[in-house]
Amino acid sequence: MKLRTLFLAAALTGLAAGAVTAAEPQEVREGLMKKIGGSMGALSAMAKGQKPFDADLVKASLTTISTSIKAFPDQFPAGSEANSEASPKIWENKADFDAKAASLAADADMVLAQLPADPAALGLAIGKLGPHCGDCHQVYRLKK
Repeated sequence: MKLRTLFLAAALTGLAAGAVTAAEPQEVREGLMKKIGGSMGALSAMAKGQKPFDADLVKASLTTISTSIKAFPDQFPAGSEANSEASPKIWENKADFDAKAASLAADADMVLAQLPADPAALGLAIGKLGPHCGDCHQVYRLKK
């Protein structure tokens, strides 16, 4: 019985520690942006012929972009602007920020549904996705 109690106590302690060490929204959103940037970089390298075309990597990268950008707006809850490197404009015009993310997600899903089969088609797909990044960064990314 004591052994079971010890295991239960250890498990509860682990859960409590996990709650305390849960990632802050700033860390999560930075991680999501790095995933999106890495995926766009991989796609771009294949489209330019700098890396061999890999259909599996194309699909994985597009999936990463799609899932990451869908989760991204949720990482900007009210109050998370304190001690943040994110632009205050995000919270001032959250509806536009969310709409920009949704637009990229929709285009990523469309490209994913019509998976590019070669570097030329991939280049056209990047031409659809890339402007979303630039539009959002122009308004909502702080210049360093």
